[in-house]
Amino acid sequence: MLDYIPAILEGALLTVAVSLLSLAVSIVLGLLGATAKLSGRRVVVAVATVYTTVVRGVPELVLMLLVFYGGTIGLNTLLESLGRTEPVDINPFVAGVLTIGFIYGAYMTETFRGAILAIPRGQMEAAWAFGMGRLQTFVRITLPQMVRYALPGFTNNWLVLIKSTALVSLIGLKDMTFLAKQASAATREPFFFFLFVGALFLVYTSASLWALRRLNDRFSLGVRRVTSWQG
Repeated sequence: MLDYIPAILEGALLTVAVSLLSLAVSIVLGLLGATAKLSGRRVVVAVATVYTTVVRGVPELVLMLLVFYGGTIGLNTLLESLGRTEPVDINPFVAGVLTIGFIYGAYMTETFRGAILAIPRGQMEAAWAFGMGRLQTFVRITLPQMVRYALPGFTNNWLVLIKSTALVSLIGLKDMTFLAKQASAATREPFFFFLFVGALFLVYTSASLWALRRLNDRFSLGVRRVTSWQG
């Protein structure tokens, strides 16, 4: 059984890559979605609302399969209409990253929107009065403060995202879950291999929690000092 461990550890590195890249995609979509929802423009708000409502209402497995298989069909249909006859297959790694990022972008949207709303609007208006543009105001005023408000929800989304990477095994990506399934089929020892994979996920999530706690402490220093002084 131990002969399969190195392969599963290599699959664990792939799981880390999928989760980190998916996180990057979800952060970008989350910021765009939160900005859209707070823009006040009806069409933009409606599009962002439909996005978050549909994604949060459809199971992740269904979305994964829809994007992978439906995306392949749609891409090939488009290429055929342009005169290309050779079929194109979507890379499972790319499909997995984009799908998971797309799904959790909806959750990040609500997390970031709530964090922005928690910041007094007067601070942004004061920045505009001093001549700052909207982008400069966001980078220098809004972003540093919203991190503290967003971190609890962000942490929860990140931990669930990590566990959701196991779904990419269903589209043929050889992550640690896929390799554990193969090893258990070959040795008929599923308990051992899936317990090992569960332990790897636990190590990954525990390290993430430690890092995010340190980040939360960093962005909460001023608040904690004020609270302690008032006490």
